[in-house]
Amino acid sequence: MRRIHTTTSFLFSCLMLASCSSEAAKKNSAKTKAPQKQDSTSVTPASAPSPEPAPVPPPPPPVLDTEAYNRLTMHMLHDTAKYHWPVKADYPLPGALLPFHRIVAYYGNYYSTRMGILGELEPDAMLKKLQGEVKKWQAADTMVKVIPALHYIVVSAQGSPGKSKTYRMRMPFSQIDKTLELAKKVDGIVFLDIQVGLSTLQQEIPQLEQYLAMPNVHLAIDPEFSMKTGKVPGSVIGTFDAADINYAAEYLAELVKKHNLPPKILVIHRFTKGMVTNYKQIKLRPEVQIVMDMDGWGFPAKKVNSYKLAVVSEPVQFTGFKLFYKNDIKTPPWNTIMKPEDVLKLYPKPLYIQYQ
Repeated sequence: MRRIHTTTSFLFSCLMLASCSSEAAKKNSAKTKAPQKQDSTSVTPASAPSPEPAPVPPPPPPVLDTEAYNRLTMHMLHDTAKYHWPVKADYPLPGALLPFHRIVAYYGNYYSTRMGILGELEPDAMLKKLQGEVKKWQAADTMVKVIPALHYIVVSAQGSPGKSKTYRMRMPFSQIDKTLELAKKVDGIVFLDIQVGLSTLQQEIPQLEQYLAMPNVHLAIDPEFSMKTGKVPGSVIGTFDAADINYAAEYLAELVKKHNLPPKILVIHRFTKGMVTNYKQIKLRPEVQIVMDMDGWGFPAKKVNSYKLAVVSEPVQFTGFKLFYKNDIKTPPWNTIMKPEDVLKLYPKPLYIQYQ
């Protein structure tokens, strides 16, 4: 019994020592962990500000692909330089449409079914027909991207003097807004066409500045109805001088510089030499691309001859060609207008195509 008691006392003493050691270890562990938590908090305070992100660098300025420009210019000339083509000029500013694109435009006025296809059809039908023509031109020349355009007569020559005594009528801005909305539906651009009558470009162009300051809006002027002699529009063929064209181009160039726009296109309608005088004095600018548009109607041989005499023989910069759905087939036996393949045989290949 004594031996058992002694053993029991010994075991009891060991358990007590173990228990004390365990409690001491827990206290030491708690003392050790507490400072670690405090140190961790003090190293990265919750209120420390996050580092500011590095500023995003501005995008690089646009650059003109001069190699493509040269290649497409020669493509327009069937890869052969002749008749003073190509015209010597500085490269355009970046964003230039020509010669990177061919423009196919529908011409007219919404108030008249006789002035062109733009006013002959309901808007949806007109846009669908335009898109069909764009596809034909794209198939005929796959090297040049084709884009649609609406060419709206915003100042129309008149047979009567009107209140201004200038034989011209300005369209309301709501009609220009309508044109912009329609063009947006087909990802197209817009041309505002001016027939000055007895007015002047200096009087008419500034009226359109809010629209010409838009990157997708361009300008066209019509010498046929510029009546410098004071005669009634339509009674004789009118004329613009190089000074008139230079004024229009300079006005557009200033808008391009002021609003940091891509180059503007200036279209001049022409089907006789007398419609444009002193063509050699027309000044070319990097901000503006000038198109001489053959505006005559008739059977193919007549149109091609007018193109050669009035446009090709007096080179300015780029060329255009107009096709009439009705007037081009008035002379038997012609019962259809020229096809894209026919027009593309011309020298130079026109980059602006207009349907009336």
